[in-house]
Amino acid sequence: MSAPFLYRAWVLASRCLIPFAASAEARKLNAQDVPAARAEEKRGIATQPRPSGGPLVWVHAASVGESLSVLALITRMGHMLPDAHFLITSGTATSARLVDQRLPPRSLHQFAPLDAPGPLKRFLTHWQPDAAIFVESEIWPQMLRRTHATGAPMALVNARMSDKTVEFWEKWPRTARYLFDVFTLIVTQNDAMARNMIRMHAPADRVSPGVNLKSMAGPLPVDAQALAAARTALGGRAVWVASSTHEGEERSVLDAHKKLLREIPDLCLILAPRHPERGDAVEALVQDAGLTVQRRSRGDAPGGQVYLADTLGELGLWYSLSDVVFLGGSLLPIGGHNPFEVAQSGAAVLSGNHVAAFAETYAQLEAEGAARIVADGDDLAARVAALLTKPDELATMTAAAARFIAAQDDQLDAIASRLITTLKLDIP
Repeated sequence: MSAPFLYRAWVLASRCLIPFAASAEARKLNAQDVPAARAEEKRGIATQPRPSGGPLVWVHAASVGESLSVLALITRMGHMLPDAHFLITSGTATSARLVDQRLPPRSLHQFAPLDAPGPLKRFLTHWQPDAAIFVESEIWPQMLRRTHATGAPMALVNARMSDKTVEFWEKWPRTARYLFDVFTLIVTQNDAMARNMIRMHAPADRVSPGVNLKSMAGPLPVDAQALAAARTALGGRAVWVASSTHEGEERSVLDAHKKLLREIPDLCLILAPRHPERGDAVEALVQDAGLTVQRRSRGDAPGGQVYLADTLGELGLWYSLSDVVFLGGSLLPIGGHNPFEVAQSGAAVLSGNHVAAFAETYAQLEAEGAARIVADGDDLAARVAALLTKPDELATMTAAAARFIAAQDDQLDAIASRLITTLKLDIP
């Protein structure tokens, strides 16, 4: 199949833009304390040697959620392929830090090369992957076609495209076929996305509906020493968590907490904003609400009426301190956030009704009795109060969450086995 005009135009544009893009990426990573040598990985310059002694499987994901969602899959594939090595690539500093903390055995992380001829040539020449797995919506044209040209079998897993993306590729059938033809297998998050992939001109006989890998990612890491210290500091106080909150939501959460304090005077709210750099603004909101506040980024131990958890990579710790978790990004039309991480911690999930990004998941969790949708701050206060004061109701929800997560394990085995067979990794 010859390269369509849209693809050739992108290749030309990338040749012209690569110096500017590389400089911009280096500045961005430098601002987040990424060493200069590692920033060069964006230009395809490796900072680690290629592992030897077995097949190398390249797994590419965009950012934090996508990267973490495939770690359990890589671990399972690693158990089935004891000689294999795994190269995980992603694009952001945060994803790099979190992946490094949770790397499966025989795995390493690099920043993904920019989608331009030079970086991709250097990257593929050094790593020479035996197979490649792309995650969710990582449709970089040259990355796909140049990897395909090496002969490495390729798969797209956990496929998820926005409505705008689907509409775009529908209008460019020749280019869409040229890109999606590289995949031997496309596993989507659900039936609806499988139909959308076919609408986008992906080969229908290679598209298969699956499940959301984020449901199988495993519990978030917890520092046992930090957990013990936090429990000591709280001294047995009742706790609830509001995590991944966005600007415009904290005021409703704080109003709910003030109502709860009338019924449970020693209750502590652990408030973990989605973007920790908003810590100063969120602290000001807490003080304006007339509530006492302690702050993680200052080194304060958990305490106060509100504990502001304005750090990265510690959600597992906060989820371990309470069986009641409200997930933000949902009281406003933001789309919601990943409820699997909460369920995997064994906690009951509360959310606003703006959960378009996880609509199917919330429907399943609600049907199982593991999640509840709240309408507003007043409803949130009522739900939290009911769970904290009615142990039987809370136990029912947390047990439902545990059952839901346990049911995902067999599906992970099936996906791992299918990838190994389809990508011909089981052939010596």
